[in-house]
Amino acid sequence: MTDTLEKVTNDTRQSVCTVLVVDDDDVALEGVLRSFVRHDVPCNLVTATDGAEALAILQNRHPKSHAATPVIVLLDLNMPIMDGFQFLRALRADPELCRTVVFVLTTSCRDQDRSRAYDEHVAGYMVKSSVGPQFAQLAQFIGKYARTQELP
Repeated sequence: MTDTLEKVTNDTRQSVCTVLVVDDDDVALEGVLRSFVRHDVPCNLVTATDGAEALAILQNRHPKSHAATPVIVLLDLNMPIMDGFQFLRALRADPELCRTVVFVLTTSCRDQDRSRAYDEHVAGYMVKSSVGPQFAQLAQFIGKYARTQELP
């Protein structure tokens, strides 16, 4: 995973935004990173393993990672320390970060989780098993989204 991450994060020539991937699942994280490289998504990638680390990155309190704006967050819901819903509540309560674009990327296909996420004003809710083999559709979607949207 380190090689892929370094390749993605060091290639800033065409970056139009930062994508912060928040997920504690190394396999899913590696799949997302490889897919972004394969599909030339024009974004810097930063990773966090839970919501607390993601908040620290977004609030510039993290000792090693930083996310230059604009930022799109890909958020898993089920994580240790601070889960996705706790992260969303803290993010929306922060006046500097409350407009951050967040897409949920989770294994949960429960209607209750989907409704709860949209109540926290997420831009989209994607189930990992439905985004296509090896996250190809996700990479293509985020690439198009980043190129066409005016992000806060």
